[in-house]
Amino acid sequence: MGKNRAAKQKLDQIYDRMFEHFGNRGWWPGDSNLEICVGAILTQSVSWKNVAKAIGNLRKAGLLELDKLYQADLEDIENCIIPTLYYRQKAKKLKAFVNHVTEENAENLTAFLGKNLPELREELLSLYGIGPETADSIILYAAEKPVFVVDAYTRRIFSRLGLFNDDITYEEMQNYFMQHLPPDVQFYNEYHALIVGTGNRFCNNKKPKCAECPLSGLCSQE
Repeated sequence: MGKNRAAKQKLDQIYDRMFEHFGNRGWWPGDSNLEICVGAILTQSVSWKNVAKAIGNLRKAGLLELDKLYQADLEDIENCIIPTLYYRQKAKKLKAFVNHVTEENAENLTAFLGKNLPELREELLSLYGIGPETADSIILYAAEKPVFVVDAYTRRIFSRLGLFNDDITYEEMQNYFMQHLPPDVQFYNEYHALIVGTGNRFCNNKKPKCAECPLSGLCSQE
């Protein structure tokens, strides 16, 4: 019991440090649940700045609607999302998601996202190109269900903080957070957003800016 309490206190301390620096991150940006889902699929291996460009292109082309994406030619989607890199593969992933929602869920994204968490996660993971991080981003940010999203930043930051080994799996990282933090959608949302902000601005892979980092003093990297 004492070990669990200590782990929670450590996670709370890390959260408080990051929140004091960044404040509310307002993440995930998107004007609709569909836009959030599209962003989650496109953001793999690319900066959000490029994803925002691609989403802007889709909007200008009139494709940010489920039926429009469903009816669109793959090439038209590809041309819009070129800024995201690997755009041909990502167009196929986006099409697979849209086709599934349209054909298997009566064109009803709300009903799809309204499924219970285990069912929704299993269904997402069955789709072409959607792995755990993308599935969990859709579940947390679009479906607003309590699952903790972890990513490469999480692995890097928390291994440097001494909480994880470098070879920890996605599931092990996720379980650690969900075992020691309350299952609160908004809290999970903010915590992940703060991790992304810290990883992007300070905890670089090769040249971390430790002196400026809000977690300075807690990290073994210094």
